[in-house]
Amino acid sequence: MKKSVFCLVIAFLCFANIYAQPRLVVNKTEKNPAALAPASFEAKYEGGMFGFSRKEVGTIRFDDANFRLVFFSKQNKELFSIPYKAMIVIYPQSQSVQSTTGKVIQNIPLPGAGLAGIFMKEKKRYLIINFDDPELDAKGTVNFKLDDAKMLGSAIQTLGDKAEMQQRGDAFYRPKATVQPDIK
Repeated sequence: MKKSVFCLVIAFLCFANIYAQPRLVVNKTEKNPAALAPASFEAKYEGGMFGFSRKEVGTIRFDDANFRLVFFSKQNKELFSIPYKAMIVIYPQSQSVQSTTGKVIQNIPLPGAGLAGIFMKEKKRYLIINFDDPELDAKGTVNFKLDDAKMLGSAIQTLGDKAEMQQRGDAFYRPKATVQPDIK
């Protein structure tokens, strides 16, 4: 009996030792072909670009010929662009805020109207782009408000693929270039 238990323990330790060996890390980047954004889509610029402090509704376009993301005004005038290589992080953000209707109902002088207004919420979805501007040697964050959650997800996926960035969850990032020290 002691020999069989001893043999089982030895066999278990051998299998555990084999299983505990270090393995190579394989980066699996699954690209969803169905989540491609159109070449241009409507968005509201919320701020963050140097020299453009006014909020404006316009169109975002992917300029693949010049490797950049371009924001156009409603008059189809180019306001600014961000090169794909200057992008550091791209991620979605959503906020749940009280709607205008909820604010109005909350202030009606009727018993219980305040409670009804509190629960009237709407979701706002944002495309956030952190970038490192090579012309100004400054970093910035640009915010675009999008109406549709599906469009936001497909825009981030498409932009991350075009900018050749790595995916982490819902976000895309550009890893820092690490310098390997020479070991002698």
